[in-house]
Amino acid sequence: MSNTIAQRVFDFLKNYPPFSLVEPEVLKRVSNRVIVHYVEPKQIIFRQGEEPERFIYVVREGAVQLLRTEEEDRILIDECDEGDVFGIRPLLAQQPYALTAMAVEETLIYAINIEGFEEVLNENPKVSFYLATNFAAGVRNQYSSENKGRIFLDRDMLIDSNFKLVEVQSMETSRAPVTCSPDTKVRSAALTMTDNEVGSIVVVNEMDHPIGILTDRDLRKNIATGKYPLDTKVSAFMSKPVVCISPDMTMADVQISMVRHRIHHLCVTETGKPDSPVQGVISEHDLLVIQGNNPAILLKEIRKCKRPSDLKQIREKAETLLRKYLHQEVAISFISTIMSEINDAIIRRAIRLSEKQMLEEELGEAPVKYCWLGLGSEGREEQLLRTDQDNALVYEDVAEEKADEVKKWFLDFSRRVTRILNQVGFEFCPGDMMASNPAWCLSISEWKEQFSRWILNPNQNSILYSTIFFDFRGIQGDMQMTEMLSAHILHSVSRQTIFLNFLAKHALDNPPPLSFFRNFVVEKSGEHKNEFDIKKRAMMPLTDAARVLVLEAGVSGINNTFKRFEKMAELEPQNADIYTSAADAYEILMRYRALQGLKSGDSGRYFKPGELNKMQRLQLRNCFQPISQLQSLLNLRFQLSVLR
Repeated sequence: MSNTIAQRVFDFLKNYPPFSLVEPEVLKRVSNRVIVHYVEPKQIIFRQGEEPERFIYVVREGAVQLLRTEEEDRILIDECDEGDVFGIRPLLAQQPYALTAMAVEETLIYAINIEGFEEVLNENPKVSFYLATNFAAGVRNQYSSENKGRIFLDRDMLIDSNFKLVEVQSMETSRAPVTCSPDTKVRSAALTMTDNEVGSIVVVNEMDHPIGILTDRDLRKNIATGKYPLDTKVSAFMSKPVVCISPDMTMADVQISMVRHRIHHLCVTETGKPDSPVQGVISEHDLLVIQGNNPAILLKEIRKCKRPSDLKQIREKAETLLRKYLHQEVAISFISTIMSEINDAIIRRAIRLSEKQMLEEELGEAPVKYCWLGLGSEGREEQLLRTDQDNALVYEDVAEEKADEVKKWFLDFSRRVTRILNQVGFEFCPGDMMASNPAWCLSISEWKEQFSRWILNPNQNSILYSTIFFDFRGIQGDMQMTEMLSAHILHSVSRQTIFLNFLAKHALDNPPPLSFFRNFVVEKSGEHKNEFDIKKRAMMPLTDAARVLVLEAGVSGINNTFKRFEKMAELEPQNADIYTSAADAYEILMRYRALQGLKSGDSGRYFKPGELNKMQRLQLRNCFQPISQLQSLLNLRFQLSVLR
């Protein structure tokens, strides 16, 4: 091969995995041994059952289908386009080819002799790991347990150039320092601290240099005990000398200073020394809040919030926490639990603020017991980002003559709650699936009647509503109501099993995409034309399947999708592999959508496949396989061919 052709091969291969993981000098040696083949449409490259040749193949231009022959049928297993590797069985197993490879159109392929590639495997563990986790004897793995929870082996997309670990960020002081002179009386200093809602006041000289600090702790120790009277000057028992830091100190430096000096407050000055003007105070509490990496602190702050704007700021800090967890590849089950706790706390605070508003406007407290319900992703404890609201409300039955009055109160209340949540960043549901809608603010008897109608008379609308409302979860109020509703659903389903058939059929409405081949899986029109809808085409088929399976099994109290699959794996050991793969795939999809949402500043639902590199596309494509297996299981179990 001429040097020019070898260079072209090198320039191409270096952009695609696993070759992108290889050192340039090694890849150049491989490129010199590549044979270029032209393949006509419908031409067979190798056949199922044939002994493998000494080559692996890469598509340079065109497309290749991988087909499995079963009796007289040819089943399309995968489609390979530019940069895809296929036919790697000679490297991984000395067995006949498991599939047939056929060109779809005029195609150029690179044939790489494995005698030149085996040394690459020996010298590059990353390449071996890539092949082992993404292929099995020449066929793409349905899902790689070795790569559990990971979506990007190369981590390129995980690292955001704007993302910095908070521990090494410089401190920021946004508010003016609260100060007083050494002659100020304690009473006056305490009032100033109260008015400014701070836990300390810096005592300064005439040049505004700090000479001491008075804290809540000092007041408790010296004033509350009666040791000093209220008209004592602050200079009598202020803490001194003041430990000062400069404005560019990092979080880690601040923490070390507090530990070293065994104090809870540091004074920020222009130069970091006491002989320069004061700029602010950093307390131990401020440090934890600024860091935003402690869920307990965020939850505590939420409970203290008095305004929706405060809740919004904390939810934004929670997204910083989410970003950090995702970048560190913390388990999705842990992340979803933490984010659900934070979301729940925000909803509860919105409820408390709304109840307070009702009392202040003399509209009274809740007339009867009630329970606020989270629906959809919030109900399943899967809402990592601030997507649109899905909620409902159930309240105790009342006498008919009071029904209108009670409902009016709860609708007014619900509108206030949903308005606050909107201000926090949870958009109003475009389909109005919210407690502020009279249709979804009902007494417990009305909800039972509603559920019974959907179950006993299944149709397109009732099935759609069921997929939304049957994932309800109590957030605030009387949780016994949710248990009563769950028991009613299971009882009604047991009386009308045909409902499950319709629910299962709905779960098959979105077949899994085979691959990211060309424009096969993207939206064909509308606002998101040429984008992939990860919710509709990958996540919904899994959530819908999990829901119908646990309903059939009579399981209640488990709403989370991957926890539902884990439960089904426990109940049906014979199908445990399918359910475990589905759970793993769903966790990866959740992680990907969250990363995409943080990157694009939206719900993460849509993205352009072309923006992904080959490795990312392959990792995501592996998540599609369990969907197909699940849908085959549902089709057989519920005899769905009869309903078509």
